[in-house]
This record gives sequence, C-alpha cells and structure tokens, in this order.
Amino acid sequence: MRARLPLRLARSAAFTVVCVSLAVLGHRAAGGSGPASWAVAGGAATVTALATLIAGRERSPQTVIGFLVGTQVFLHLLFGASGGAGTALRVHLGHGQSLGADVGMAIAHLTATLIAGWWLARGESALWSVLRRLGTLAVRRARRLLTLLERATPAPRRPRPGAAGHVAPAPVRRELRHCVRRRGPPLPAAF
Repeated sequence: MRARLPLRLARSAAFTVVCVSLAVLGHRAAGGSGPASWAVAGGAATVTALATLIAGRERSPQTVIGFLVGTQVFLHLLFGASGGAGTALRVHLGHGQSLGADVGMAIAHLTATLIAGWWLARGESALWSVLRRLGTLAVRRARRLLTLLERATPAPRRPRPGAAGHVAPAPVRRELRHCVRRRGPPLPAAF
C-alpha cells in the first residue's frame, strides 16, 4: 500500500515534531539555552523534506530508528554550529583523546533517540494496521453494496421459448462455493 501526499505530509510532520523537539530539548537540557531560531527552522524544514520523501510506504522499525538517529546527528551538528548550547561532535583520533562530547550527554542523547524511535516505529505499525483494516472494511462494504444493487435491479425479460429466431441460452452452471475437488484415486486405494 502506498501513501498519498496528505498522509505523507501528516506522517512527516509527526516525525519532524518528535525529532526537532527531541533535539531542542536535549540541547536545552545540556546547556540551558536552546539553539538559534534559524537553525531550528532550517533543521525542521530539512527533516520535513527528507521525511516526506521516505514516507511513501510503511517502514520497518530499523529504518525508522536509523533515520531518527541520522537526523538527530544532523540536528546536533546544526545546533552546535548555530552557537546555541551544546558542542558539535568532533572526533579526535589522538593519543587517549575523547570524542569531544561528554559521554554522559552522548548516552542520554542516544537513549532518548532510541526510545523516541521505538515510539515512532510502534506508531508507524499501528497506523498502517488501521489503514489496512479500514481498506479491507471498505472493500467488503463496497462488495456488499454491489451485491445488494444486483439483487435490486430487475432481471431482463426473456422471450418466450416458442418465439421466432430465438435460440435458448445454454443453462448457467453454478458451482457450489464450498465444494471440494480432488484428483486421483481415493486414499485407501493409493496405498
């Protein structure tokens, strides 16, 4: 099942709200002040555009969590570059030097990202389950309505059997819905 644009936009908006809110709250908790407003707006626009691109169909929990982790790293770097609280991740490969970010902050950030990713993945699964059930229900109702309409329409008048030029139609062969068809000899004879 593919998602049309309104559903894609709604899903990407929900993802963006969770993703950007998580990043802003994480930076505020780490340093007391949030990132610059232009960084938040630019990050939200970028995340919305990317999320709209991948929101065309149901995604696996691994994809949702991986995408959330990637966008969190992007937002962390963007917010760090904006001059707000927190530092940009810098990898130092010298003798005994660290990653440049506090280990506690990195663990808290990753934990919050994984929890939010799990929550988004569960929401994704629930949304598509509801949409599949609604689709199945709509198809059943449509079939039922068509059956009722077929029964309500009057049958075409058949000409009398003795009328000139009339050829009797071949009898309609209707099979049972629940008939069993088997090919081959009966089981006791096969052994």
